[in-house]
Amino acid sequence: WTEKRNFETILGAISSKALDVQPLITEVVDLADYSEIYGDMRKHGSIASILKFPVNSTIERVVPIGEKRVMVGNGKLGIIGAGNFASATIIPALQKVNAPIKYIASAQGLTAKVLAKKAKAENATSDYHVMLSDPEVNTVLITTRHSMHASMVIEALEAGKSVFVEKPLCLNEEELQSIEKVYMNANDRVTLTVGFNRRFSPFAEKMKTLLGGGPKNIVATMNAGYIPPEMWVQDMEVGGGRIIGEACHFIDLCSFLADSRVIAVCMNALGENPQENTDNVSILLKYENGINAVVNYFANGSKAYAKERVEVFSQGKVLVLDNWRKLEGYGVKGFSKMIGTMDKGHKRQFALLNERVLKGGEALIPYESIVNTTRASFACIESLKKKAWIEVR
Repeated sequence: WTEKRNFETILGAISSKALDVQPLITEVVDLADYSEIYGDMRKHGSIASILKFPVNSTIERVVPIGEKRVMVGNGKLGIIGAGNFASATIIPALQKVNAPIKYIASAQGLTAKVLAKKAKAENATSDYHVMLSDPEVNTVLITTRHSMHASMVIEALEAGKSVFVEKPLCLNEEELQSIEKVYMNANDRVTLTVGFNRRFSPFAEKMKTLLGGGPKNIVATMNAGYIPPEMWVQDMEVGGGRIIGEACHFIDLCSFLADSRVIAVCMNALGENPQENTDNVSILLKYENGINAVVNYFANGSKAYAKERVEVFSQGKVLVLDNWRKLEGYGVKGFSKMIGTMDKGHKRQFALLNERVLKGGEALIPYESIVNTTRASFACIESLKKKAWIEVR
């Protein structure tokens, strides 16, 4: 029974007059006199106080934050979404490279203002359309709930902005086709990138260099941990489920290491009658160049074990990457191990993004690879339903 359902139930009861809240209202105060309420919220006899807004009031949707900074180049960045991931991961990475952030937008203006101050952005807004019409903004970063990605990507591309969207790009084939149509009609200076950050980790880049070409078997395991079924990410219409919404990270990583495109997918899930939003699966990926990969996405493991592990077997060599902190080589001439602090590639990814914002350039990940990974994730669900290999076009 989620917070959203609680609200829906109460609003439904009020609408049907099954619940009468009128007797609870003890006072109605004009907005200009708000201090009468907030000055002493514990005053005797006050149960529910209502603020009355002026009928013809103007809402300021953009709030300037602090002093403006002079940046090299003309491009600036607008960020849509002010959630935990943006605050804890994206903003710190962008701050390290002095990224020119002009706007941070969220439907709740207050969260945008708080994050904009932290990021030293120029403005906070409750209406992301403001940045789409601003010629100074050449790149829009989208970090909202997954169900909002497709429509926002399309709007930003149609506005002539390059787009960086956190994974997944979209939730179904229909959305993907709509994005492809708009992208193909966009001008040559517009790029589309999805936040598949793991390929930018120095550990992943080192693996690819050490492996070189040739046949490979790749095994990528994510000890993802349990998430309750009522969480939004488990909702196929809102979050896409954890395979489309999260396992796509590892499909992209395997494609990066394989240096090829997925041509067929087969997914098997734990249990006798697994649902579409299952999060205990093994995914077989067949690549165009003959490489095989297995993505294990498990939610039933121990938190004491590493969350992510990648193993690659190739031509008498084995490379093992443990939780983005240690890479070990077996049978690899001149290499035994690489150890460092956890690095999933966010820092380098956003440093490269900042270069594109200021100077332009090609997308961080080839467009064809992004589309291939997205379709491969859809094929996983189709494979589960049909209990068969699914070709990825």
